[in-house]
Amino acid sequence: MYSPALQPLFQSLLSTLADLNLAYDRDREKLSESMKDANLRTRALEKLKQQHHERREPYLQQLAILQDRIQRGWH
Repeated sequence: MYSPALQPLFQSLLSTLADLNLAYDRDREKLSESMKDANLRTRALEKLKQQHHERREPYLQQLAILQDRIQRGWH
């Protein structure tokens, strides 16, 4: 278990990641529906996916740091 002081940070990071995932799913669906040209759609979806990964990365790094602190018993 981890310190209760870490819970708000942990929940905030998870909430932000969930929000980013929902926005990505929504944007991906819009692109898929609006672009008729398969080649353009594929490139646009790939770019969107890359942007999604770039946006998520800092939060994933913070989660990894937090998990490391939890495993080492940081309170």
